[in-house]
Amino acid sequence: MTTKILLLEDEAAIADPLIYSLQAEGFQVHWVQLVQQALAAFAEHDLLILDVGLPDGNGFELCKQIRHSSEVPVIFLTARSSEIDRVVGLEIGADDYVVKPFSPRELVARVKTILKRSQRQQSFRAEAATNAEQQQEHRGDFRLLPAQVQIQLLQQSLPLTALEYRLLSYLLQHPAQVLSREQLLQSCGVASDAGYDRNIDSHIKSLRAKMRKISAKSYILTQRGFGYSFDPLGTQIATQIGTQDD
Repeated sequence: MTTKILLLEDEAAIADPLIYSLQAEGFQVHWVQLVQQALAAFAEHDLLILDVGLPDGNGFELCKQIRHSSEVPVIFLTARSSEIDRVVGLEIGADDYVVKPFSPRELVARVKTILKRSQRQQSFRAEAATNAEQQQEHRGDFRLLPAQVQIQLLQQSLPLTALEYRLLSYLLQHPAQVLSREQLLQSCGVASDAGYDRNIDSHIKSLRAKMRKISAKSYILTQRGFGYSFDPLGTQIATQIGTQDD
């Protein structure tokens, strides 16, 4: 796909050789001379080259507006050579700052460098987003998000303590299995001989209360004489032994 570059420059004598050099490298260039034209067209382009002093406005202010909604790479092209202007340009979100007069070949090289960096950043973000999505696990009405240390019920985050998070995560990983209090304690990192075997009931009660604020279904089921089981869809199975909600 051809890379599209928007050039905002009011002087044809500067724009023409730059357009020629960019097109010679295979870039598609859209040349405009007014800030309002650039503001209307920037979203369709992969990189912006902006003059600063323009007949209808200022390239710095244009960049500020663009940065509210876009991270498209920006290069300032200006006669302002003072350090403060360079600092301001970079602080408001520009990727580079080129002072006139300049070599079109040098500017093309800068364009290529910035585009490569932008493509690497986009690839990194896409990979990170994919990894985050892959880490999410859906279990019936629940979604486990390990990266955020969150569990959602019907798309609402449950306000869990650290121990409740570990306990519910374990239940989610073992749906429809009858789990003893000892197993549930071990899943929370608590030794079964520490005298907390009945405290697990209190944590189960707390989890049920938090779930009921979102859904009237029963998800954690009491298996009398055995322990607990978990139904991620909140439907009780008649064949379960002694199944009760409390």
